[in-house]
Amino acid sequence: MQAKRKVYNSVVINKDFHEILKIVTKFRDERDWAQFHDPKNLAEALSIETSELLENFLWKDKKQVAKALGDKNYVKDISFELADIIMYTLLIAETIGVDLKQAVKQKNRINEKKYPVAKSKGNSTKYTKL
Repeated sequence: MQAKRKVYNSVVINKDFHEILKIVTKFRDERDWAQFHDPKNLAEALSIETSELLENFLWKDKKQVAKALGDKNYVKDISFELADIIMYTLLIAETIGVDLKQAVKQKNRINEKKYPVAKSKGNSTKYTKL
């Protein structure tokens, strides 16, 4: 029996992130901030933003989170943290020359081998224990 998956909302993601990257780099370049955007500092900023995302869920159980997701302001706060995460991720990739589309494809192929459907379907066990 397959568990039902709760879908909260549909999501629209730009196919290649090029438009988002243009917006972010324009903002950065207008302020002459590229000088501060080395990989280490960008990775630290990304880590901080992911912590800020987690803060939205801190001390809430699944039912409390589900209820809070009905609050537009709560969802808006989460969306802004997700935006920061995407922006810093794109800036890191741009700074060090990573093709995210290719990286995702390659990483997914690795994960497919680590987590074959026959062993991992409906199972949250780490691949080293399958």
